[in-house]
Amino acid sequence: MTNEAVTLEDVWVYYDNVLALEKVDLSIKQHDFLGVIGPNGGGKTTLLKVILGLVKPSRGKVKVLGDTPKRSRRFIGYVPQRSQFDRDFPVSVQDVVLMGRLGHMGCFKRYSDEDKRIVHEALATVEMLDLRDRQIGELSGGQRQRAYIARALVTEPKMLLLDEPTASVDKPLQTGFYELLQDLKQRMPIVLVTHDVSVISVHVDKIACLNRKLFYHGSKEISPQMLEELYQCPVEMLAHGVPNRVMKEH
Repeated sequence: MTNEAVTLEDVWVYYDNVLALEKVDLSIKQHDFLGVIGPNGGGKTTLLKVILGLVKPSRGKVKVLGDTPKRSRRFIGYVPQRSQFDRDFPVSVQDVVLMGRLGHMGCFKRYSDEDKRIVHEALATVEMLDLRDRQIGELSGGQRQRAYIARALVTEPKMLLLDEPTASVDKPLQTGFYELLQDLKQRMPIVLVTHDVSVISVHVDKIACLNRKLFYHGSKEISPQMLEELYQCPVEMLAHGVPNRVMKEH
């Protein structure tokens, strides 16, 4: 496999004649930890769906893991923005994570010992093994997100896509969550969509700004000009500490 995990060239997406993505060029390399920020409706989730092959661009070229997005989808672990579920439904953490193995099973087959071994390892990776028998509805927001990441990991992915994964996670739990992602990036590229500029500036390797158009320079430095283009309004950045996480000079 080449060093390029994802390549988008001149990608445009329309929804019923409404422009969602405009002339997007993006290259994601193996072991990249890319954070994508931008306003609501700016196309962040659409970008992930293009990579997953769930949305076909109106024009442009997309290559994922050396193949088409549709063919590569089974190699991508995806944690969506919201996972709707009945908190009272009697399903355990382990059962939820096991669902990630359904794509590896034939019709009317039971989970194998190999499936259960992979689930055990994934729960250990996200430090949820002790809670494997707990009902999923009893978990905190941060614990549920770890369980959903474990569910994505048992698909044995070659890439991880996360859409607002800490939206329901308390601030004290976010540090451990991002430390987990730092470990996972040694195994696969990660794309993280979020609104929280301050958090991702600490943890990610590169930052892309998206508001239909993509502003991306292959680094984690953010300039006021980039944010003004992104949000279409005057922006004043206040930077603390030298050197700063997102600005070289201030």
